[in-house]
Amino acid sequence: MMLKKFLLVIATALTFIGCGKKEEKIAQDERFLFGTLIKVVVYNEDEKAAKNALEKAFEEIKRIDNAYNSKDRNSQIFTLNTSENKEITVDDEGKYIFEKIAYIYNLSNGKYDVTISPLIDAWGFGEIEKPKIPAEEELKQALSKVDFSKVQMEGNKIKIDDPNIQVDTGSFLKGYAIQKAKELLEKNGIKRAFITAVSSIDTIGTKPEDNPWRIGLQNPENPQDMLGIIELNGQSMGVSGDYQTYVEIDGKRYHHILDKATGYPVADKKMVAVICRNSFMADMYSTAFYSMKTEEVIKYAESKEDLDVLIVDSEGKIIKSSKFSIVFKK
Repeated sequence: MMLKKFLLVIATALTFIGCGKKEEKIAQDERFLFGTLIKVVVYNEDEKAAKNALEKAFEEIKRIDNAYNSKDRNSQIFTLNTSENKEITVDDEGKYIFEKIAYIYNLSNGKYDVTISPLIDAWGFGEIEKPKIPAEEELKQALSKVDFSKVQMEGNKIKIDDPNIQVDTGSFLKGYAIQKAKELLEKNGIKRAFITAVSSIDTIGTKPEDNPWRIGLQNPENPQDMLGIIELNGQSMGVSGDYQTYVEIDGKRYHHILDKATGYPVADKKMVAVICRNSFMADMYSTAFYSMKTEEVIKYAESKEDLDVLIVDSEGKIIKSSKFSIVFKK
C-alpha cells in the first residue's frame, strides 16, 4: 500500500541509443531539478564552447524553476496561489505560459487542468504513508477545488476567482524549461544537443555524422522492455503513461493521470507519446491527449503538420497518427 513511482530514466524508459563515431567534442552532465533528473548532452568542435553552453542550459533551467515553480516560495505562481486577493501581474514570459495552458485546457474541453492537485493529493500522490481509495465525499470535495476556468487572464494580470483553487506547474514546467534551454543553446551556436527530463525530451539537429537521436520507447505493458525505437531530428517528445507514477492499494495500481469527470484514473489508455517541435507543448499534449477520446486526438494530430502521436490503449492496441514513425521491437 506504499506509494511507488516508476521514474523513466535514460537507461530504461527513454533509452539513448548511440551509433557512429563522435568526431566533435562532447559535453554532458545531469542534475536533479524539478524533482527529477535532467540530462543535457552537447556536441561542438570547440570543447570549451560546448561546456560553456552546457552550463548556460542548466542555468536557464534553474531560472525557470525559480521563476515559476508552484512549489518555490519566491516564484510568480506561488505568489499567485498564496496572495490574499489571488491576483498577480506576471511578466511577458508568464503571460505566454498561461496563454498556452489555456489553449490546451480549451482544446481538451477542460480535461487538462493545472488546478488538479487537490484530486491528486486525495489519491495519495502527495506521498502519504498509506494511500487508500478516496471516499465519494473526499472526491467531491477535491473536485470542488479543481477548475481552471476560474483562472482569469487580462493582459499580464492573472486572477483566480476562487480562493480554494491553486495552479500546479508539475504537468508542464519541466517541458517549458527544456524548451527554453534548447533555445538558449541554439542562440549560442550549438547545432547538436540532446536534453531529457525523464518523460520529456528535446533535441537540436542530429548526432555527429548526421545520425538521428534514437530513443527506446518503453513498453507500458512490460516497463522493463521496449515497445520500439523512435528517431528524432531536432524534434521534441513527451510521454505520459500509467506505469510512471502510481499508488498501490490492496495489490492494485492506480496511476496519477486522473479523470475530472469521475475522480478516478483515466481507464482507456496505457500510454501516449507525442512528437512535435516544442517540448513545452509536447509535455502538455501528452497529458491532455491521455484524457481525451482517441479519435479526437488522432483527428487533431492529423490536422497539424508538425504533430505526431502514438497511443497504447487499455487493451494494448496501438493507434498512431499517419506520420508517427517507430520501428517496433520484434
